[in-house]
Amino acid sequence: MQDEEAEAVLRAVGRQIKVWREAAGLRQGELGAAIGYGEEMVSAVERGRRIPKPDFLEKADEVLGAGGKLAFMKEDVERARYPKKVRDLAKLEEEAVEMGAYASHNMHGLLQTEEYARALFAMRRPAYPEDELERQIAARMARRRAFERVPSPLLTFVQEEVTLRRPIGGRMVLRRQLEHLLELGRLRNVEIQVMPTDREDHAGMSGPIRLLKLQDGKTLGHSEAQLHSRVISDPREVQIMDMRYGMIRAQALPPRESLAFIEKVLGEEA
Repeated sequence: MQDEEAEAVLRAVGRQIKVWREAAGLRQGELGAAIGYGEEMVSAVERGRRIPKPDFLEKADEVLGAGGKLAFMKEDVERARYPKKVRDLAKLEEEAVEMGAYASHNMHGLLQTEEYARALFAMRRPAYPEDELERQIAARMARRRAFERVPSPLLTFVQEEVTLRRPIGGRMVLRRQLEHLLELGRLRNVEIQVMPTDREDHAGMSGPIRLLKLQDGKTLGHSEAQLHSRVISDPREVQIMDMRYGMIRAQALPPRESLAFIEKVLGEEA
């Protein structure tokens, strides 16, 4: 695990499982056999080394007669599955009434299909271990709940043209990603714009931009580059980001023309 908060949650859950198992008079291997997991997995979960799936907790709760006390911890464990920077960002996204983002190298995370995200994380160097790869993918997919919230937040995106053409994961993965982009772009609370490569004036040359406007009226920025990810709250810095994002949207194709542009690129991929 990568942060103390998540480690503490997993150790606490592991101790609870161990207490209930010993109270039931079962060895780790016996519990594993009863719930469909190996002894090594049970041992790793009890030591806080592995993240138990919801199925693990539900079955352990039933077999050990915990009366829902183990199954109740699924929500805490689910949050611990994700890296801290993702948990923090997801919390802000849940509070936001409006989110805007400019992406220059690949599809924005909220717009990605699972197979596109998998291909993107798989090319990371140094490479992620398999369990960390799955953890990162799950975290990214969980953030897509932003599209399902009620009331719906306003979501705006500006994608650099090259992100529509770069075949991350291969041509078929890109094709399905473009189809997904069109589906999202037709939602009433979502606006997707394309920044054509031939634009001479471009306010986004300093890199990606992300803004979150919260229910209390406060606006925050978010910056992610290489090994660092940070939330920007300084009003002066946020004002600059907001100004730049507004200029980027004005310079990009309007939403309707952007969807037509995406359909054109999709046709070229056929």
